[in-house]
Amino acid sequence: MTSNKWMIDADDAVLLLIDHQSGLFQLVRDMDFTTLRNNVVTLAKVARIAKIPTITTASVPDGPNGPIIPEIHQSNPDAVHVPRNGPINAWDHRPFVEAVESTKRKTLLIAGTLTSICMALPALSALAEGYKVFCIVDASGNLSQMATDLTIARVTQAGAMPIDTFALMSEVMKTWDRPEAMDFAQVMVDHVVPAYGALMDFHGAAQKSAK
Repeated sequence: MTSNKWMIDADDAVLLLIDHQSGLFQLVRDMDFTTLRNNVVTLAKVARIAKIPTITTASVPDGPNGPIIPEIHQSNPDAVHVPRNGPINAWDHRPFVEAVESTKRKTLLIAGTLTSICMALPALSALAEGYKVFCIVDASGNLSQMATDLTIARVTQAGAMPIDTFALMSEVMKTWDRPEAMDFAQVMVDHVVPAYGALMDFHGAAQKSAK
């Protein structure tokens, strides 16, 4: 089957979760804290279910930026963490790039707090090196909606594809006809669309009564 260059091939993808730190979360104004946290955790869980390599990094975690939120590695114990002190752009930190290169994959799924810096700068750098890049906007978070709008325009003009968490999850999942389907569904209910749980309950009850 011919691959679609506009869509995500889970077998070629790497998830990069950059600077999702407790201190930086306090600066986010374009979405609420709970939504951002849920979206980031969703990505970590989806990557683990889909066996997508995950790499995290944090900028000066011992300083005011704070530590990476613990739910990421709790949700995805296989994620590789690359410590970073100094470079603002994670792509300027050679060990981080080497971790990406070691996966032998060329599609990057990038989320980072803040959107205009921690997501955008590595995305632009990776594009310049020939990577296919998807920017997960609602799992990043920014100082203002204006800053986010400008950043989406910037990365899109450079060739990246903006995407939201639920769309990415659906694209990676691809079909309900797979053994992990209910694992994906549980992530939806727990973090993205809680109302879907009511649909699942209704379907279960209907199936039970039909028997």
